[in-house]
Amino acid sequence: MSGTEHSATAALEEHLRLGAGFAEADRPHILEALSALAPHLSGWEHDQVDLEVSLKDAEGPDQKVTLQAWLAGRAHLVATSHERHLDHALAEVRRDLIRQIEDERSRREPRKRRKTRYRTT
Repeated sequence: MSGTEHSATAALEEHLRLGAGFAEADRPHILEALSALAPHLSGWEHDQVDLEVSLKDAEGPDQKVTLQAWLAGRAHLVATSHERHLDHALAEVRRDLIRQIEDERSRREPRKRRKTRYRTT
């Protein structure tokens, strides 16, 4: 693991709270499942990111995994999954949150100057 990957994963570990339904013993597995999220959070300073993952009705018919992100200057983002298999649910909320972060980033950041299609002479 490179130094950059390690620092991004360390930042994820530092900012992730385990909500209802998860125990501290679940943390390593959850961090591994959500690790692809870390590079997408790298644009925020240490105190600008808060994450929480929670599990409702574990092993029940209405199991629900929720991943929430509070990013300074951005909307409160929420991703949910009703997948029965926990690993699949974590992957689904990770992908959805990454999509939301990238959508927010593209909406709020100025577009790069586009090259003109036609040159005037």
